[in-house]
Amino acid sequence: MYQTDISHRFGLITICGATATGKSGLAITIAQRLNSVIISADSRQVYREFNLGTAKPTPSQQQLIPHYLIDICDPTETFTVAEYQEQARELIENSEVGAHSCAPLLPLLVGGTGLYIRSIVRGMKIPRVAPQPELRSQLLSLGQKQLYAMLQQVDPVAATKIHPNDPTRTVRALEVFYVTGRPISAQQGEDPPCYPILQIGLDCESNALTQRISQRTEQMVADGLVAEVEYLCQKYRMDLPLLNTLGYQEFKQYLAGDISLEEAKELTVLHTRQFAKRQRTWFRAYPQIEWFNADSPDLVERVWQRIQDFMAQLNLKENTRF
Repeated sequence: MYQTDISHRFGLITICGATATGKSGLAITIAQRLNSVIISADSRQVYREFNLGTAKPTPSQQQLIPHYLIDICDPTETFTVAEYQEQARELIENSEVGAHSCAPLLPLLVGGTGLYIRSIVRGMKIPRVAPQPELRSQLLSLGQKQLYAMLQQVDPVAATKIHPNDPTRTVRALEVFYVTGRPISAQQGEDPPCYPILQIGLDCESNALTQRISQRTEQMVADGLVAEVEYLCQKYRMDLPLLNTLGYQEFKQYLAGDISLEEAKELTVLHTRQFAKRQRTWFRAYPQIEWFNADSPDLVERVWQRIQDFMAQLNLKENTRF
């Protein structure tokens, strides 16, 4: 069983929600009051040089509050959920974030990558199997129908949880089986940490979120997003997988002359709205998350009051500052 030495740990606060709901801004304000730090839970902000398109905290914001798990690997590298979980746990429980006497008692885990957050707060058991490009290529050449039949033979439990037309999860399950010799279903499950966790979610009305997304897209372009995409395309080639993600693929099309700048912005807003909808669906499935209206004029004070209540339960009030 996953165990945690909590002699110096008292808790964790997560701030999650859909993109453009203001998580980073709120987190910085709260972290300043707590004299705390921010651990990013964003699957693209781990990559160096992908800055504007990922809404990465600016250098000035990072100077205000220490940020972790940002800019930790190159865009050509693969960073797995298992690696994220290992590094985030180390930061929360054992590293300078928690081990020193002057360290904060309540680090903030902040972001919109639901799988990253779930890996920490639910203690997901993740098979430590790195992607195997050659094996995956061989498997994919067989076709999904045959792959799923193979999965039913080697791991019938996993097959009942994976749709017959889901090649990504099918290949991953087979990959884990052939690398470890054990079914992926036997290596999964959850083992939640034993320290208390307060989960805060930000959300707002759909039209308001669309306006937020539109305004942020315009700001990204004004800040130099097109130049960032052009630089990344020249340095890493246009077929880099990260350049096919939200906020980059649209402006890559613009730079290729396939669409206008206005069309690139419109597509970015559309695709971001669709992404936000999926994020909302994911997070709403977890009843432990306490939701706050991102557009509430007293958002900070409402969240701060809830955190004070949480700290009172842990006898931490005297360790914070304004």
